[in-house]
Amino acid sequence: MSATEPLGIIAGGGGLPVRVAEAVAASGRPVHVVVLEGHGDAAAYAGLPHRVYRWGLAAQMLAWLKQNGVRQVVLAGTVARPSLLSLRPDAAGVKLLARIGRAAFSGDDSILRAVMKVLAEDGFEIVGAQHILAGLLPPAALLAGPAPDDLARADIQRGLAVCRALGAVDVGQSCIVQQGLVLAVEAIEGTDAMLARCGPLHREGPGGVLVKCMKPGQSRLADLPTIGPVTVDGAVAAGLRGLAFEANGTILLDRETTIARAREAGLFLLAFDPAEFTEGTTA
Repeated sequence: MSATEPLGIIAGGGGLPVRVAEAVAASGRPVHVVVLEGHGDAAAYAGLPHRVYRWGLAAQMLAWLKQNGVRQVVLAGTVARPSLLSLRPDAAGVKLLARIGRAAFSGDDSILRAVMKVLAEDGFEIVGAQHILAGLLPPAALLAGPAPDDLARADIQRGLAVCRALGAVDVGQSCIVQQGLVLAVEAIEGTDAMLARCGPLHREGPGGVLVKCMKPGQSRLADLPTIGPVTVDGAVAAGLRGLAFEANGTILLDRETTIARAREAGLFLLAFDPAEFTEGTTA
């Protein structure tokens, strides 16, 4: 990766694409940001070359990146899957959408795989955000709070199995388990909304656990599971007692703040090795 070659960022919502853009700019490398309309905040990229495009103008956004000499692209940020009516593609967008095919209206991972394939065919190289920002993917460790007890570990094991089943059909990356009961699973609404609706489902006794992991066979170049301070706040509001996420496969945003909030709330924050919690193995 050349320090002088421009980097493109296709930015959805949240803080990750902003952090990537700031880090690249601070390194002196040129950066050009495509802000997805209705998802990213253009104001966050003031002072950097950026354009706002809606999905239906995807061909125009790629042409703009090429005009600026961009060959490497980071896909970062939260993006809600668009509906057919919201796309409103122009003529070039219709052709591009045809290349993506039915995957555009399938699961999130199907969309990403199709989009990355089209980008590669157009001469772009996808770069993972973790290759720009060091320390995004924590290794296995207890980062905050008390070590999970046997009940919590059983909930993590159950949650991992549920997440793998969800991921296998390209639905979601997280779930909430309390005392063996699956209180909620993540679908198109995302983790924060899942946490928000989980509070009234809380049972008496030890609180539940948020479990988050990669989908089976998922690419590490985009849409990795992500947690941050907002996730911890949502877990506290939902009455959970801990968050467990796949080590080396989950982005931890605002690391110090996230760990501090979990510690202050008395929640455990565990980056776990899936092999340790896979049914049939011993801890």
